[in-house]
Amino acid sequence: MLDYSALRAVSTVVQTGSFEKAAAILNVTPSAVSQRVKQLEERLGIVLIVRGSPCTATEKGEWLCRHMENVGMLEDELFGRLPALVDPGEPKQRVTLHIATNADSLGTWFVDAMSGFAKRSPYLLNIAIDDQDHTAEWLQRGRVIAAVTGLEKPIQGCRRISLGSLRYHATASPDFIARHFAQGVTPEAIMNAPALTFNQKDRLQSRWIRQTFGEDFAHPSHWLPSTQGFVDASLSGMGWGMNPIQLVREHLEAGRLVELIPGTPLDIPLYWQVNRLAADRLGELTREITATAKYYLST
Repeated sequence: MLDYSALRAVSTVVQTGSFEKAAAILNVTPSAVSQRVKQLEERLGIVLIVRGSPCTATEKGEWLCRHMENVGMLEDELFGRLPALVDPGEPKQRVTLHIATNADSLGTWFVDAMSGFAKRSPYLLNIAIDDQDHTAEWLQRGRVIAAVTGLEKPIQGCRRISLGSLRYHATASPDFIARHFAQGVTPEAIMNAPALTFNQKDRLQSRWIRQTFGEDFAHPSHWLPSTQGFVDASLSGMGWGMNPIQLVREHLEAGRLVELIPGTPLDIPLYWQVNRLAADRLGELTREITATAKYYLST
């Protein structure tokens, strides 16, 4: 039999980041929380929580936390149908859904989808950010229950829905173009003109170069882990970058930014993948995601 008081202690410690905060939510002492977690770890013979500031879950701990998300959704559904089962003496705990997405989706359309869902749902949301080529790993490791990902292949145990493509344009300020591309946007010029790169996982600039010139080659880069920072840096003449059209359309129309080579957008297909065990109960979330993506993304 599963000890749900211990499982709830684990998930609450991970959610809050500390034993003390978890104790306050569970209405017990920190030592009681610690004892429940320790006993469960000893029973399973594995470490579930990495103690620290904040406390974080191990990979096995993450799977238990996702299980508790599913349990919480099932309990909410059951209590809605059988309210007499609710113990008035137990503290009310709201389910937090863990979801992963890429930074550019968050900066362009994803917040609208989350906001629409949150207004009608009792669930709380915990949004994790990673490159679209890596968010699938969060699902595979049990760290999230659903994700926006660039992976077309369905992840084992998940349902996959195509969302459309996030369109990027290679843009820079007129001043930057004049300084670095006076003789045209050639491979030689690209190899000497500073680009903007989000982090080591960001391959958009290289993908555009390969799509446009038929080959990849090294180029200098500034490192800037911010979607809006990319736009601001492009406007300031700091470098050229791959910016979502939703964020630069007005700047392009006003002439504050220009395309390096007109008519060479880069489309990045995105997919919504959700854990099958939770998919039916997250139907409203999926509908909000797909409807918002249909409005913002290219088809």
